[in-house]
Amino acid sequence: MLVMATSFMDFVQAQLVQFFQYTAFGNCEIGHLIMILIGCVFIYLGIKKEYEPLLLVPIGFGMIVGNIPFYPGLKIGIYETGSVLNILYHGVQNGWYPPLIFMGIGAMTDFSALLSNPKLMLIGAAAQCGIFAAYFVALLVGFNPAEAGAIGIIGGADGPTAIFISSQLAPELMGAIAVSAYSYMALVPVIQPPIMRALTTKKERLIRMKPPRQVTKTEKCIFPIMAFILCCFIVPSGLPLLGMLCFGNLLKESGVTKRLANAASGPIVDICTILIGLTVGCSTQATSFLSAKSIGIFAIGAFSFVIATTCGVLFVKLMNLFLKEGNKINPLIGNSGVSAVPDAARVSYTVGLEYDKSNHLLMHAMGPNVAGVIGSAVAAGVLLAFLK
Repeated sequence: MLVMATSFMDFVQAQLVQFFQYTAFGNCEIGHLIMILIGCVFIYLGIKKEYEPLLLVPIGFGMIVGNIPFYPGLKIGIYETGSVLNILYHGVQNGWYPPLIFMGIGAMTDFSALLSNPKLMLIGAAAQCGIFAAYFVALLVGFNPAEAGAIGIIGGADGPTAIFISSQLAPELMGAIAVSAYSYMALVPVIQPPIMRALTTKKERLIRMKPPRQVTKTEKCIFPIMAFILCCFIVPSGLPLLGMLCFGNLLKESGVTKRLANAASGPIVDICTILIGLTVGCSTQATSFLSAKSIGIFAIGAFSFVIATTCGVLFVKLMNLFLKEGNKINPLIGNSGVSAVPDAARVSYTVGLEYDKSNHLLMHAMGPNVAGVIGSAVAAGVLLAFLK
């Protein structure tokens, strides 16, 4: 009896040990706890501060999901072949989600402000300097050209573009690049205003711009077609993003495909945003995410964002040297040349109201803001053409 009791106790003990090995407690490391805490911070910023909640809440929760420790081989992790998360992650790894999101962005975007004042497109182009500045900095600190190109795109402040480029050029850095890009997009209201105030004078902040002219339906329909043809003849590698962006906009402006436009700007973009946010968050597992490279990516991303904002504002000041009085551009809209639509334009509007309560810059800022979307997609195409 004693032998049987001893054997039974050994069996129970072995089962308890095995059970513990399969729990998160048995596989937990300090890195997992750090990433779970970061995920909670993202959720807090999204809910409490309302910093890009549609992005930060899914990414934050995904970080928590991706950093629950587990015993290898259970086919539940995002990097385990055949798991549900791994299958959903294919949309990020293979670049399926970003073009669909671009189609939705196109269906939600009104290019009227840009068409009424085409020179605002130059501001969107100038803001892309942040991408190439970050590219050269990344090269200088030791990243290879493909990795540097993927990191540089953070300066465009466009999460889907950053994911698409990193999936093509540096898939091993995708998690850090995507989280960095979305983080800085969410922090647009925090990062940009001090730069805008530092680079402008009080007189410049009070500049009033002429009201945008009325744009015809014909112009709105022709623009996405011609913009797509022109851009993709120059940079064919930008076709997946630019094609879907312009297609979505044509659905909206044609007036005869309202159901398709509503689907693109509603359910499709919402589903893709959920999937891309959740799976990108899950991909930030502590074992692969917490590294010196990730820290470097965040630092370079911040630098590129500052350069993009600075170049946008300074380029407006340069343009004003050649514009007659009455046609000058308020340099506070220079920040909106980055692709964070419409948050960057809202920042222009908010900062402008601080100095003149009746000077509404939102419609003017939307011009370079939507130009920034096109500019970041073109820049992405350029990087792919040279680096892939």
